[in-house]
Amino acid sequence: MSKAVILIIEDDPAIQELLSHAMSREGWKLLQVKTGEEGIKILKSRTVNCILLDIMLPGMDGFKVLKKIKEISQCKNIPVIMTTAKGEESDIVTGLELGADDYVIKPYSPKVLIARVRAGLRRQEEGVSDNPANVWQQGELKLDAARHTAFYGGSQLDLFATEFALLKHFLSNPDIVFSRNQIIAAIRGPDYPVTDRSVDVQILGLRKKLGKAGDMIETIRGVGYRLKAPEET
Repeated sequence: MSKAVILIIEDDPAIQELLSHAMSREGWKLLQVKTGEEGIKILKSRTVNCILLDIMLPGMDGFKVLKKIKEISQCKNIPVIMTTAKGEESDIVTGLELGADDYVIKPYSPKVLIARVRAGLRRQEEGVSDNPANVWQQGELKLDAARHTAFYGGSQLDLFATEFALLKHFLSNPDIVFSRNQIIAAIRGPDYPVTDRSVDVQILGLRKKLGKAGDMIETIRGVGYRLKAPEET
């Protein structure tokens, strides 16, 4: 997606300049602001394809900004990559629970960040594929990748991008047990750095949103997770 629009919410001028220089070679259009309030204003008036969001911002912090971003209907499926020096597990978990698609800890390599952005853009493109075969259903649980919608019992589910990718992976591979590493490799790519705790948080969030259907995602102790076919529920 060479013509992608990337919104960078970062108050450090040096980092803004670094990202601008590194990403300009990708052919992306960059929108750079220093506060969350400015970023939200932009998101309400135009479309972007990916958001880089710092946590330690003047005024509203990045977590509050992320929450407000996910309240904007057209932004629910836009990948948000948190870029921050706050690398504690509790901070990462908070970001993931609020709907962050990825989490990159400073200091980071611009090349690594660009790779993460590419991955986020690729997942977004795959989510809006026009392939009509990309529809999966197990019982009352149904996912349509072309329309980026998921339903349970006729009610549409409100899923973040990563939750949608997880559900798509499970629905397209029912009854197969996956380790946490296999799950991450399937939705993020191989050799993607992530903790087991991060995977568990994402699965927990997905289960909550599935309601009664959450029980279909079964924990296999010492191994990982699987989606149980309806006849086993």
